[in-house]
Amino acid sequence: MLELDSVILRDNPLGDPHVRQVAVYLPPGHDEEADRRYPTLYLLSSHGNTGPGLLNWRPWEVNIQGQIDALIADGSLPPVIVVLPDMWTRYGSSQFINSAGMGRYEDYLIDEVIPLVDRSFRTLRDRAHRGILGRSSGGFGAITQAMHHPEVFGAFGCHSGDLYWEYACIPHLCKMHQQLARYDGTDTFARLDTFIREIPTIRPKNSAFWELVMSVCWSAAFGSNPDAPHGFDLPIDPDTGALDEEVWARWLEHDPVRKVHEPVYTDALRSMRLAFLDAGAFDEYQLQIGARALSRELDALDIPHVYQEYPDGHRGTHYRYDVSLPMLVEALS
Repeated sequence: MLELDSVILRDNPLGDPHVRQVAVYLPPGHDEEADRRYPTLYLLSSHGNTGPGLLNWRPWEVNIQGQIDALIADGSLPPVIVVLPDMWTRYGSSQFINSAGMGRYEDYLIDEVIPLVDRSFRTLRDRAHRGILGRSSGGFGAITQAMHHPEVFGAFGCHSGDLYWEYACIPHLCKMHQQLARYDGTDTFARLDTFIREIPTIRPKNSAFWELVMSVCWSAAFGSNPDAPHGFDLPIDPDTGALDEEVWARWLEHDPVRKVHEPVYTDALRSMRLAFLDAGAFDEYQLQIGARALSRELDALDIPHVYQEYPDGHRGTHYRYDVSLPMLVEALS
């Protein structure tokens, strides 16, 4: 476990910690084989969790360390360094991008975490041997970082990523006005103030809480506006609760299904040694629709990729790393 006193996250808008833990999985032999260097994978967590949290005990399943140990032990996975950065915010995630509402988490990953790891361990320090993957919001983060930084990452894995936001986001946003109405305040903005202030102490953290905090997290990431209260614009009309079409259009600019057609991102994805996508056929958030749509767009653009769909839902699918990890490391070795 490394500790990083981040200059970039200091004075972030939410007052979240700027001293962060960077959990790092080191393969057997790392400390003994002085001349050997290893490919590196950056594993991004889903919303509501963070990198070091993936090391926690999990009922009926192994944690990520046990998962990687088992894959290496049975010969399925070549030795690899896996980095699990902490990119948590008060809103449950940073969405792994820079935003006025949460802070510069993309810069934190690229300019501070990766250099620290490369200084500290025997990594192969180039994009041909460095990949990124994640699940759910972490899957969105992985494909987004691969699009933004092909000079840094040479492969990515997107498991059940946040894609095609008409289906992924609007079912949450249509409830946002009603959910905020439960909090004290004279108008929607005052109720949002109350909710943000009380996030740590709200009990119970039931499904309505998780839906609302996810909506606020997306709003901060995709409606970023340094001149707005809280650093972001609401995606809904504060009086009626209806979708704000102008703000929503800005959200869609972040949707990988749309971004893939921008030449700079098309070229970035075409340069990947492996582009891996999957989703459960019974995903509760219908993210398989976005995965299918993105796969179809990649086909139309002649971008090589692997797409897999499996008979499961959204939650509890960490076992799918057994599929992506060996493929990614093979592509980066």
